[in-house]
Amino acid sequence: MIQIRKSQERGHANHGWLDSYHTFSFADYFDQKHMNFRKLRVINEDRVQPAEGFPSHSHRDMEILTYILEGTLEHKDSMGNGSQIKPGDIQRMSAGTGVTHSEYNASKNELVHLLQIWILPEKPGLKPGYEQVRMSEETRKNRLGLIASHTPKNGAVKINQDVELFASLLDKGKKVEYEIEDRRYAWLQVAGGSVEVNGTILNAGDGAAISAEKRLEITAKKDSEILFFDLA
Repeated sequence: MIQIRKSQERGHANHGWLDSYHTFSFADYFDQKHMNFRKLRVINEDRVQPAEGFPSHSHRDMEILTYILEGTLEHKDSMGNGSQIKPGDIQRMSAGTGVTHSEYNASKNELVHLLQIWILPEKPGLKPGYEQVRMSEETRKNRLGLIASHTPKNGAVKINQDVELFASLLDKGKKVEYEIEDRRYAWLQVAGGSVEVNGTILNAGDGAAISAEKRLEITAKKDSEILFFDLA
């Protein structure tokens, strides 16, 4: 079963400095039918104006992943980390017992366009942690490249939950395939372009909750960028 979450049906908040679309209930947007999918709690597509951003704020008991589509995001946190996150980077912050951080658009001229992802941790009260790695384009080009996992390999970041997250940059006409194990689920998020998954078309901003499917074929209808979650 493939259940589509259309881009235009997501929650939307435009604060001027921030234009944000919410796949699941978030902040002032609440929809009982769209609270989460398995342990996947938040997918926010954010566009932050130049030299603007999120002032210092706190999180706890959440695995937070940041994936940049365009621009550069500047990060600082209470663990002493300071970094710039760019396309090709994956950042993981485990909020655990509590973390304070800020995020700002590092440019004075260009938007930063990103996906922020929250995953519920395997248990509360974990020690806060931080990790950021750069994934080469080759690891994602016309293939599903692992970027985050409970058991990471090949440079992926570690997350404290039974989830594997893949990213792919697909040229038009190229296809990737994935076998879903029994009692596993999947979520596909189209960050850009358009893809066909088992005969269903998804466009930029669309997501799909996938259950009771053994095998997936994802074909790019145009040059596309996708994130794919394998979930318990």
